[in-house]
Amino acid sequence: MNAPADPRNDPNETLLDRAILGLNRGFVLLAAIALLLMMLHVTAEVVARATGWVTLIGTLEIVSYYYMILLVMLPMGFVELKHEHIRVDLFVQMMPARMQFVLYLLSCVMCIVFFAMMFRQSLLDAWNSMQRKETIMSNFIFYIWPSRWALPIGFFGLLLASACNLLKSFRHRKAL
Repeated sequence: MNAPADPRNDPNETLLDRAILGLNRGFVLLAAIALLLMMLHVTAEVVARATGWVTLIGTLEIVSYYYMILLVMLPMGFVELKHEHIRVDLFVQMMPARMQFVLYLLSCVMCIVFFAMMFRQSLLDAWNSMQRKETIMSNFIFYIWPSRWALPIGFFGLLLASACNLLKSFRHRKAL
């Protein structure tokens, strides 16, 4: 007897599924570039200090307000699509398949609502930060408003990923 197809590796995925996956892969690529830049930047800072050169101004601020935020926020949608977020489903595993399916759909709907609210609020915050040209206190003028846009982008990716998982689960009539 053939095993049922795994809906997470669906050969019949829709164009929308592929578009959302492609968008989130692009976000992962941007996060990977930020990681490489951070590694180069911090390495250059360490080498500069070790050789007696002056320190690279703004390393701490750039790492804290740009690289780290990009690393955390951008890949979250991809992680959701791959079902790699932490799950606590000890009791759910013991439930009948139909109940697992219903609970999964409910959790997807709750995620969509939550991430839509987070997307909206972070978008408003990023817009306001940009309008004010938000800075932080430092030895120089350091603009942080551009990094505020990573949050709505990340939440948008999560919102789309949650919607994609909901539709995929509904299409297969089983929890993913």
